[in-house]
Amino acid sequence: MAKTHLKHNATGYTDALICEAEGLERLASALDEAGVTGIGVPDVHRVDENELEITSIQSSGASDRAREVLGEGLARMHALRQNAYGWSRDNYIGLSPQPNRWCDSWGDFFARDRLGYQVSRIRDAGQRSRFEKVLDEHGSALRDWLNAHCEHPSLLHGDLWNGNVLYGADGPWLIDPAVYCGDREADIAMTEMFGGFGQAFYRAYDALYPRTPVYGIKREVYNLYHYLNHYNLFGGGYLGGCQAGFAAIESIGRGEA
Repeated sequence: MAKTHLKHNATGYTDALICEAEGLERLASALDEAGVTGIGVPDVHRVDENELEITSIQSSGASDRAREVLGEGLARMHALRQNAYGWSRDNYIGLSPQPNRWCDSWGDFFARDRLGYQVSRIRDAGQRSRFEKVLDEHGSALRDWLNAHCEHPSLLHGDLWNGNVLYGADGPWLIDPAVYCGDREADIAMTEMFGGFGQAFYRAYDALYPRTPVYGIKREVYNLYHYLNHYNLFGGGYLGGCQAGFAAIESIGRGEA
């Protein structure tokens, strides 16, 4: 019998582990539907408000081949067309709530339920007002631009930084998802926020499902969500990333993107 790992709920939210378990199961089913066999997702053995028991993963170093397998597998999963943007229930991004709903407009969902929500949580009233002003002035242009450059809803891991990918002897594993359906490039953008994925990953991904010509500015906009979340959780060290993201939105609003 495979070893298991017991994770305790330290978030303060009673349904956090239940949402995590649902995300793991949905990722596993989507990878299976896409015919991906090289990426592992821990099995959920049991879950309640206090504990989540999942497969234990013995982590080792990442090879270029393992990174290629990850890139290829994510490309295949992202290529599966989902029915709408959003998710059926609210869940969590790290230590923060992540509100969800189903929506036919990616631009509306991302502007309101991702950026707008995080801006509303900013404690510094002056900073909050400055960011709200950018969204008020350029939100309509941002929504239209995102809709024009998103091909279809894809299932997203949602929190795809290098700490949420483990490499075992049998290849890469995905852990700690914050799943929802959105633009696939939101997942890829986050892989660049803290680095660590390697060029083999991007070459393999692009070989199967090339990133769009406007990915560079999308990366700034999509990672703004995570910079705002980190700013709200951990403070001013992440303010520069927030400002860069809002500058990208302003450039979209001016028609420069």
